[in-house]
Amino acid sequence: MTRDELWHKHRSLVWSNPAADDGIRLRAALIRPRFEVLLDCVEVFGLDRLEKEWGILVADDSPEARRAAPIVNRILTNIRRGLEISPA
Repeated sequence: MTRDELWHKHRSLVWSNPAADDGIRLRAALIRPRFEVLLDCVEVFGLDRLEKEWGILVADDSPEARRAAPIVNRILTNIRRGLEISPA
């Protein structure tokens, strides 16, 4: 999947700002975590990038990030485990 395909598939993440940059879109996906969306983001941008954006949200300590934290942490852990056991 390409970057453009990713954002077309998940265009509802920032429907009101179609010109949003990748960081804004990734953070929107993290604040409203769904496994499929985050997995697609990892496929395109890599786990390191997603974890970097998550770190920014956690540092902000917003109510939204605190609410999403248990779900995001579980999803990212499961994706990380899957990447560790899957053949390259």
